[in-house]
Amino acid sequence: MKKLGSEGVISPIWNWKITAASFSLLIFVLFLAISFGPVPLEFQKIIRTLFGLPGGLTGQERTLLIDLRLPRALLAVIVGAALATSGAVYQTVFRNPLADPYLLGAAAGAGLGATIAITSAGADLYSLLPIFSFFGAILAVLVSFFISGKFFAEPNSLLLSGIAVGSFATAVQTYLQQRNSSSLRPVYSWILGELTVANWQKVTWSSIYIFIALTILITVSKQLDGLMLTDEEAFSLGINPNRLRVIAVIAATLATATAVSASGLIGFVGIVVPHLVRGITHRVTNRGLLTIALVGASFLVLADLGARTLLSPAELPIGVITAFVGAPFFLVVLRKKRLVSK
Repeated sequence: MKKLGSEGVISPIWNWKITAASFSLLIFVLFLAISFGPVPLEFQKIIRTLFGLPGGLTGQERTLLIDLRLPRALLAVIVGAALATSGAVYQTVFRNPLADPYLLGAAAGAGLGATIAITSAGADLYSLLPIFSFFGAILAVLVSFFISGKFFAEPNSLLLSGIAVGSFATAVQTYLQQRNSSSLRPVYSWILGELTVANWQKVTWSSIYIFIALTILITVSKQLDGLMLTDEEAFSLGINPNRLRVIAVIAATLATATAVSASGLIGFVGIVVPHLVRGITHRVTNRGLLTIALVGASFLVLADLGARTLLSPAELPIGVITAFVGAPFFLVVLRKKRLVSK
């Protein structure tokens, strides 16, 4: 069986091979992340500890693994998968390769919602943060739609509206931080993205919201390909494009909002990973959303590992690492888009 058909469509068997390879990569980088650091941990002892076998880690090393590195690595997996998948879906819905949760204002809106939650309800109400963030994110996206003139707006005008709305939300967020500096002190490092405060409680509630959102998106991934056609062509295939757009945007925004409330503002994952996966697999459809989620998880785990180790014992915000990789990548995608438009 051929790996690629005449139109560049990957066969189901080859698709599962790619997914399996992506999953294997994720497992590898996960063990890499929990093994390396200022205090290295032996791989065999990690395995024994995780499976409850004798001869595992003890004392401070066990605490370091179970209470610090493991929840941090798993939170990176969850957040990376959410941001990468959301970016891929936004690019399909808005038919723009530059669409991203941050460029559409969703991330900034989620950040504002989380800031309001911390101000009004207290920073310890972790389970409520995704709800506040979701309403902030969905409001930002809706305002972007309104400013651009219509729901399915011309891509460039929608992105410009999203940037404007995101800038406004960031300004309001900064004002609230200055006004409530004592209660919002943790937010300052959170703005650039951080996983240092990861714990099992945060992993639990964020995984629930993101699992629901990603399950919806992966379930409708085949139908999302219909949004790459005209509305008339989509209707002829039995797809209601307007309803599908609403479902996709709500689910992607929920995933983005939860990721932002859990880890802060981490940019460029939604642009880098989808284009990287599509470039490697030569596939532009959305049937590879699961692969994009797995690669997004691996990407953020590696970025967090770099943030922890590059300036050890000091630590960089993970958003700095993703921006360092993502900004040049964004310019490359922008250049390709301009060449295609010509």
